[in-house]
Amino acid sequence: MKITSSAISLNVDDVAASSAFLVGHFGFREEMAADGFASLARPDAGMNVVFLRRGLPTLPADQRNDRAAGFILAFVVDDLEGELSRLQAEGVAVTMQLTNEEWGERAFQVRDPNGLIVQLVDWNAPARDPALRAR
Repeated sequence: MKITSSAISLNVDDVAASSAFLVGHFGFREEMAADGFASLARPDAGMNVVFLRRGLPTLPADQRNDRAAGFILAFVVDDLEGELSRLQAEGVAVTMQLTNEEWGERAFQVRDPNGLIVQLVDWNAPARDPALRAR
């Protein structure tokens, strides 16, 4: 198998609202869109984000009314504090304040208008013991 591209598809109530949130605040662009569908990309993301309107008859019956929940759309960024300041200046509510985890992850979260969690992350992992690398 050769994977030529990747995407994540999320079922939401309001495709236009989630699309506008990623376009307006995270620099994505809409590559394709139709009634109940939008595919967004940015050249450095490594994947497309696809929004599908809940209830679309083209989805299998056991999936069409599912809502994207318990899912975190995470982006690793270079300037975490700068992104936090920018989003706050743009009026985006921070739903998880900047945290520092013991394993080296630093992150904060926001939510889009459909409640999808978007997390921005950087890594300051502690140096590993060379003896542990061989394991």
